[in-house]
Amino acid sequence: MSSITPTSSILPEGAEAKEEQRRAAMRGEPPFAPAPPADSRLKLSLKDGLGAALAAALLTIFFLLLRSDIAVGGLVLSVRPDLWIVAIAIVFAVRFLVSYLFFRAPRRETVAAVAKAPRPASAARNAGLLAKGFSALMLLLGLALPFIIQAVVPGQSRYLIDLAILIVTYVMLGWGLNIVVGLAGLLDLGYVAFYAVGAYSFALLAINFELGFWVCLPMAGLFAALWGIVLGFPVLRLRGDYLAIVTLAFGEIIRVVLLNWSEVTGGPNGLLGIPKPTLFGLEFGRGAGSFSEYFGIEYSSLHRFIFLYYIILALALLTNFVTMRMRKMPIGRAWEALREDEIACRSLGINTTNVKLTAFATGAMFGGFAGSFFATRQGFISPESFTFIESAIILAIVVLGGLGSQLGVVIASVVMIGGIELLRNLTILKVVFGEGFDPTQYRMLIFGIAMIVIMVWKPRGLISSRQPSAVYKEKKKIGADMVAQGEGH
Repeated sequence: MSSITPTSSILPEGAEAKEEQRRAAMRGEPPFAPAPPADSRLKLSLKDGLGAALAAALLTIFFLLLRSDIAVGGLVLSVRPDLWIVAIAIVFAVRFLVSYLFFRAPRRETVAAVAKAPRPASAARNAGLLAKGFSALMLLLGLALPFIIQAVVPGQSRYLIDLAILIVTYVMLGWGLNIVVGLAGLLDLGYVAFYAVGAYSFALLAINFELGFWVCLPMAGLFAALWGIVLGFPVLRLRGDYLAIVTLAFGEIIRVVLLNWSEVTGGPNGLLGIPKPTLFGLEFGRGAGSFSEYFGIEYSSLHRFIFLYYIILALALLTNFVTMRMRKMPIGRAWEALREDEIACRSLGINTTNVKLTAFATGAMFGGFAGSFFATRQGFISPESFTFIESAIILAIVVLGGLGSQLGVVIASVVMIGGIELLRNLTILKVVFGEGFDPTQYRMLIFGIAMIVIMVWKPRGLISSRQPSAVYKEKKKIGADMVAQGEGH
């Protein structure tokens, strides 16, 4: 009679010992399997830098290395290896430093724990007072900016004041789009359509009916709000990528209509002779009835630019005031609730149709105001001023500044619009890349690189904290990671 051999006896001695060691290691007990040797921080950073440099070398061959110029016999191809090599070296250095100092740096848990620790009530009050003081200081700086520019750089006053007008215009557009994207969570890629509607409404009313700027301004805003409602109805049941595609199509439809309806809009030739704004009937020009003649001061072309600056500053402050007030009203809280969860809104009895329409209409109204100002500032408008790239720039300002953050929009506008325009005067770039380098030709390339850097550094925008409109007991800010983003819910 044969005895039954146990399973353990079937295994050899060495295999049984190794099996016990493996089970012990899986239970978290020694002996552990030796870990593979890890690469050093320097080696990993060098790998990241070389990978980024290789990608930059491949992507910039037809942008930096090769250049085609029109000559008598046709196209002439020129090679610029020095510009290409310098750009690759800069990409390698930046990527290496960012990887070594940030991505591959050892984590500091204590810093994160301190940041997440609750602050006392006194610290919250002090932070609120500091924020109010900073806002008041920025307001005073904005009011005195033209005179500060004249005192500091009198030779470039006209250029810098005109640049400030452009920046504040984009601040106003960003605040208007922030209502739709940042507060209501509706991704809008066709915001430039309302900008165009406001500009053409003002121009057609002023030219055909001889109305002034202050009469046409509210009418342009109302027309843009009406088109916002028209856009809102088809997208009531859409969300996410579908909503973005429909709004993008709406912006292109408006541009194509302006381009082809030449009997009314002038077609590709645009509209000329748009009247300038007046101050109680006083024009900013020469001769009788002008601003300088009435007040007995010497005529200066800067007077009109300063007046335009204060007009757009007042419109931007009005946009900010209305937005902040509406956030605390039931409609503003409904916008934020819609952004977080549309199904929960419906379960609470909120009419999501009206909420979406009011968000589109309000944001479109401020876009129409900005468009009417753009028309009177330029004196000429054409469909080429309202392309998709304008919508992309405005949306990028909102996203990079921080969805729902008013201050973030201001910072992003100053950095992106003012910074790119000031590249014209940076002679150091010509020293690095050569005398033939023109920064304005690479405006969109620099724009894209800046977007990538900011989104890697601050994925939730420059201002990564939010202040809820509804406060219970204690007023405090929350992190942006606790807030839903504009995805078209």
